[in-house]
This record gives sequence, structure tokens and C-alpha cells, in this order.
Amino acid sequence: MSSARETALRVLISCRTNGAWADAALQAQLRRDGIAGLDAALCSRLVYGVLQNQLLLDHYIGAFCCQRPDHLQPPLLDILRLGAYQILYLDKVPDRAAVSESVELAKHFKRGQAAGLVNAVLRKLAQNKNDLPPIPDRDEIRYLSIRYSHPRWLVKRLLPALGRDETEAFLAANNSVAPLTVQVNPLKTSAETLLTELREAGVTARPHAWVPGCLELSGTGDLTALPAFREGRFLVQDPAARLVSLAAGIAPGQRVLDVCAAPGGKSFSASFAMENQGSVTACDLHENKLVRIRQGAERLGVTCVETAAADGRNFRPEWQEAFDTVLVDAPCSGLGIIRKKPDVRYKKADDLFALPVIQSAILENAARYVKPGGILLYSTCTILPEENEQITDAFLAEHSDFARETASLPAPIGKVEGQLTFWPQRHGTDGFYICRMKRHP
Repeated sequence: MSSARETALRVLISCRTNGAWADAALQAQLRRDGIAGLDAALCSRLVYGVLQNQLLLDHYIGAFCCQRPDHLQPPLLDILRLGAYQILYLDKVPDRAAVSESVELAKHFKRGQAAGLVNAVLRKLAQNKNDLPPIPDRDEIRYLSIRYSHPRWLVKRLLPALGRDETEAFLAANNSVAPLTVQVNPLKTSAETLLTELREAGVTARPHAWVPGCLELSGTGDLTALPAFREGRFLVQDPAARLVSLAAGIAPGQRVLDVCAAPGGKSFSASFAMENQGSVTACDLHENKLVRIRQGAERLGVTCVETAAADGRNFRPEWQEAFDTVLVDAPCSGLGIIRKKPDVRYKKADDLFALPVIQSAILENAARYVKPGGILLYSTCTILPEENEQITDAFLAEHSDFARETASLPAPIGKVEGQLTFWPQRHGTDGFYICRMKRHP
């Protein structure tokens, strides 16, 4: 039995039973099982592939199973999903191998009595994979939900805002592979020098199409094993997150506060813009996250970043009107990064309702730290208006001393009238919201 498949099954079980996030559960399980190299790559592909296509896989499993998928005893459904994904999406895995390995998984996980069912369902699926049952399309919401494996409530929210074509484009983008983008560390190298170094190491690298100082990489293998990573010559960061420091207009010598800093990317990007001159105070509630920020700063050669244990909702009198720029990258639903964290889509909608209260409280408190004439930059990695423009609209309605201000971003974006939502299907970035607000002198 393939270790990769067994490890993948354990990760899916952990996600389903413990509410674990797939990326953390996957890395932990790979370490526990001692899986590396090609097996680790296969395991990752299986986990993320099943999560990206879960509702669609269940639709096809249900067509060839005598029981409804949601009536199957766990982890039987997880095993069937793994087998179905291999049959439908992995051309290099023979159908017979996908079936037999799934049967062995059923036996190994004390579901021997179900091995026959697994064998029958997956064999029928393999025999009919070129003539699969269609998805009913009379109900537009249900069709898009199944076809792209997104919850109905989210599809229902998107259709009026984006229309059918762009909603479908957004859902499809979420099931695509996100480019690996890094920001060049100008304290240690240049884009041209880093490009040459990476290419000589066998990495495919090219400048980002429109975000300066960023490269798109592929064929990296273990990214952390590259000397350029270990020696801090680049920072892994999505282009939209990279634009935060540009939108804020951060410059050398400033005093910057990053209220919700972990894992530290925006603090580091700010320090690059400051040429390591000035100070960046990076905050988080948890010491273990602050340790990682300090480790990241050391790797990157950044000396202007200091950490502070702080709750963004609680006022620190010593910080009142003390900062030129305050960054609020608020905790959010994460619906803009589904292509990187596919299991975000399966979190309950009810879990999201409390977020605007937290976001408003953090923004309200953080505003007190901005100097007169300073900048307050609010951002999230989601696309829901109640976490984005509705938050900043409500804030500005209560604070006449702040106003949205035009930000200048690289072409093709150009001038932004105070706020902008980035979309993967439009901009090739994460779904991301940025709002620049200035405190009147």
C-alpha cells in the first residue's frame, strides 16, 4: 500500500473530524509518517485535489453507489474520494492501481466489510469516466456549486455582484494552481541577480507581469532548501499583499505599526520599502508567532522590525498618535485565498458572522495610533463587502478626521480612488481588499 495515499487519508480525516486546516495538518502528518520527495508531492496533490473537487467527486460517487455519499460511514467516503480523484484527474495513475489501493485502504482502516463497495463503485466510475453523468443545470446555483465545489451560499452571494460569467471565472480560478510569487529582498540582492541565481539552481523564474520587485517561480522543489531562501534573498508573498506597502506609501525613516502582523510578510515588505531605516512594530497575540516573525527578520537581514505582544482591540496609551503608518491586515474569512487554502470554502457561513465585529473593533482601536497627517491602511484577504468596504464605510462615517485617499499602484492598476478589491480572475492575484485612509493634519 502506498504510504502517500495512507497519509493523505489521515489528513482528510483530521480535516473532517478535528476541523484542522489542510496545510497545517498535511505538514504535520508528512513529518509524523516520514514522507518526503515524490511521495510527499503525491500526498499533497491528493489532499488538495480532493478538497478542491469534493462536491463534484461526491456527485460522481453518488451516481455509482447504492447509498448517498453523505450516508456513508467515515472514513469510507474519504477513501472513495481519494480513489475517484485519482481516476478522474491523475493520468499517470492507472485506474486499476487507484481501485486496488483504495480497496487496501478500506481494509487497513478496519473497513474490510466495505472493501467490496469501494471496489464496485470505483470500477464503475473507471469504466464510465468518459461518459460521466451530467450535473443538473436547471438550478444555476446548484450547478455552479457542484461543478466547482463551492458552497451554495457563496455562489448565491457572488451571482448578483459579478454576474454568471465572472462568477464562474472566479470559481474556476479558485480551483487552479496559484503561481508561486516571491518578493526580492533589496537589502541583499536585486531582481536581475536573483533571477540569474535561481535559474542556475534549476528554478524556472520570471519577473512578475506588473508588480515590481516580484518574481514568479516554478520547479522549485523544496523551496526552503534553496540557498537564496535560506540566506534571505527573497520573501514568499502574493502580489496583492506586496501592494500594501506601495498603497500605504511607506518610505525610509518612518515609524510603522503592523497591528495583525503574523506571519510577518507585510512587516518585512514595509522594511524593504523603508530601506531598513526607521522602525516597524509587528504585533500578534501569540508568542510563538512573534518568534517566527523574529526568525524571519533574522533570515532576511531586517533589523528595523521589533515585535510586541498585543491584542489589536486593546488600546496601548504609549502608542497614541505615534505612528506615521498603521497597517491593519484584519483577521477575515479568507475567501480570497481559496485557491491556496481550498478547505476555506467548507467552513460554515455562520462562523463568519462574528468577523465584522472583530474587524471594526481592531480598526477603531488602531486609528488612535495614527499621527495627524498619517496613513491608516486596512486590508483583508477576502472579497465579501461586509468585511471590506462596509467596514471602512462605517468607520469613516464615525471618524470625520479620516478620509479615503488616492493611492498610486503599478500599471495596469494605476490610481486607486481610496479602495480596491483584487480578484484572481481579474488581476491574477489573491482575492484581496486594500483601503488607504489619511488622518487630517
